[in-house]
Amino acid sequence: MQHTHLKPSHMLTALIVIVLWGMNFVVIKIGLKGMPPLLLAGLRFLFVAFPAIFFLARPQVPIKYFIAYAATISFAQFAFLFSAIAVGMPAGLASLVLQSQAFFTIGLSALIFGDRLSISNVLGMLLASLGLALLGSASMGEGLSTGSISLVGFVLTLFAALSWACGNVVSKKLGKVDMLNLVAWSALLPILPFFAMSCFIDGSDVVISSLRNINLSSILAILYLSGAASLIGYTLWGKLLTSLPTQVVAPLTLLVPVIGLSSAWLLLDEALQRTQILGALVVMAGLLLNVFGHKLIGWSRKLFFGQT
Repeated sequence: MQHTHLKPSHMLTALIVIVLWGMNFVVIKIGLKGMPPLLLAGLRFLFVAFPAIFFLARPQVPIKYFIAYAATISFAQFAFLFSAIAVGMPAGLASLVLQSQAFFTIGLSALIFGDRLSISNVLGMLLASLGLALLGSASMGEGLSTGSISLVGFVLTLFAALSWACGNVVSKKLGKVDMLNLVAWSALLPILPFFAMSCFIDGSDVVISSLRNINLSSILAILYLSGAASLIGYTLWGKLLTSLPTQVVAPLTLLVPVIGLSSAWLLLDEALQRTQILGALVVMAGLLLNVFGHKLIGWSRKLFFGQT
């Protein structure tokens, strides 16, 4: 039976997930100091899959959707995200820009499933687009390290968000499924492609050298990304989704960029320029409008026109 409001135990669980996922971006940045991005991603999924698949049942889903989920959420999303951070995308801003997946998901759902867009959806997307444009313009200036590299990182992060959204559409096709089982088993598919692409792009010598000379910070980063952020994070998130309505749980992800930005500032000394701060605030406002806009419109109608 689902509860309709957050209990203290729910709030604690949500807080743990938000912190784990928010810190995820700082950990990626630290892990990338010792190895190429696609190799780090491959190791992440290696330890997501093993030994978890020996204890979790294989999800009973159509193979084409299983492959599509693994290709989008497991492979493409993290290939783009890890590469973006590797070429200079700040960890804190990556945590925020990645949330544009919410708008990509809405747009794709409207195109594929015929879902109707509400006024708050459209206004939220327009507002967030303005914020992303501000962040994009900042990436071509002095705000995000060297301009060209930072612009590439910004675009790669948007592709990561689009990949996540494509995975969300696949998830909708799958219907009700145990997310932990799906995450663990779908982690099997991208392992070899990640390693193969890393060998092709970075060179097998670099890959072998990175593995032989792996440092403690990279080892801890891999353990965090696979164990804490993936397995523990998705397990707790799944429990929240099963005990609370989706509309209560989903908005909690808006707090992930708050943790991402603040932890990057505290641990990586990533200070934002004024244009970046403005862009970040506008994107967050767009996300909030997308989630809570219908309630604000309802309250406004009730307040000014007496409508319910």
